[in-house]
Amino acid sequence: MRVDKFLKVSRIIKRRTVANEACDNDRIVVNDRIVKASYQVKVGDIIEIEFGGKPVKVEVLDLNEHATKADAPLMYRQV
Repeated sequence: MRVDKFLKVSRIIKRRTVANEACDNDRIVVNDRIVKASYQVKVGDIIEIEFGGKPVKVEVLDLNEHATKADAPLMYRQV
């Protein structure tokens, strides 16, 4: 699954276009590497996101194409 889609489906970022813009502006780091929106996320990856001065670091636990609001937090663990 693409990193921009993962961030949207897991509800870490509300809109895919916002996730895509974050990737374009080098604000998404996976496993200590700056990635583009097309990066394929795998279970176990560590994603770091720079939100307006508030960094967020999560570990990917599950890849689910369509997650409900209740299932979304089960896709990642905050590190």
